[in-house]
Amino acid sequence: MRVLVTGATGFIGRALVPALAREGHTVVAWVRSVARARDRLGAGIETVDAASGRGGLTAGLERCDAVVNLAGEPLLGGRWTPARRASLHQSRAGVTADLVSAIATARHRPGVLVSGSAVGYYGDRADEILTEDSAPGSGFLADLCRDWEAEAGKAEALGLRVVLVRTGVVVGRDGGALAQMLPAFRLGAGGPIGSGRQYLPWIHLHDLVALVVVALDDDRWRGPVNGVSPKPVTSRDFARALGRALRRPAILPTPALALRVLFGQAAAVLLASQRVVPAALERLAFPFAFPALDAALADVLGGAERRGV
Repeated sequence: MRVLVTGATGFIGRALVPALAREGHTVVAWVRSVARARDRLGAGIETVDAASGRGGLTAGLERCDAVVNLAGEPLLGGRWTPARRASLHQSRAGVTADLVSAIATARHRPGVLVSGSAVGYYGDRADEILTEDSAPGSGFLADLCRDWEAEAGKAEALGLRVVLVRTGVVVGRDGGALAQMLPAFRLGAGGPIGSGRQYLPWIHLHDLVALVVVALDDDRWRGPVNGVSPKPVTSRDFARALGRALRRPAILPTPALALRVLFGQAAAVLLASQRVVPAALERLAFPFAFPALDAALADVLGGAERRGV
């Protein structure tokens, strides 16, 4: 299978591309910088330069059997000014709309689109148990995810099977939220965020990549899928587990007020509570390699801690 991947040079994409290759798939990366893509993914990676416009993207899609859409700027890249909100929306819903429009004009269309989304879809819901059937929440993040998914869903009318992966915090090496947490925790200055009572959905990068690979091949997969571990934890639980993995204390909380001063409304990414469970993955009998947080952190941090990095 030939798979076009957007966001291929990002944290998740860099793990997905070699996993697809190991399964015998050929990857075509739609990228803004061909040089950076080849530096991060290997000189032999096939690319479609975003600078080639709609025509180049359509031509690339016509050679592919499937699409994985991972595009999106980091949510915590700055305060959510009106310009920043517009940029975040364009990088997700806008790019997805461009992608689906290009699929519509392709003479040969891919058969499946696996498109990224996030648990931000559910908003701030305290300790309410949330499945894929739960209603969307309110606020900027929920609206963003709803628009993002709506654009991807338009591919269904073009004959594609569409899978929407609502991802939580991704635990993996060399990137993601964990990389931002580690410096403070290694100094013994880490701890829960805000009250610590808010639920923090998470998933090991290995499991996230594995579910994307399976979703491409298995026709049973369609619609929203919560890309989270079956064992949800609170922010306090997460901090304690990370402290145990690093053999450091993890008791110093980061006050909610300080986060709001630093990030403004973007602090909602860190303070919202989403007790999300992977009902679809359980129904599909997806085999989690790392369902428990302690084991996931041990896998991610073990080698790095032994190397002292």
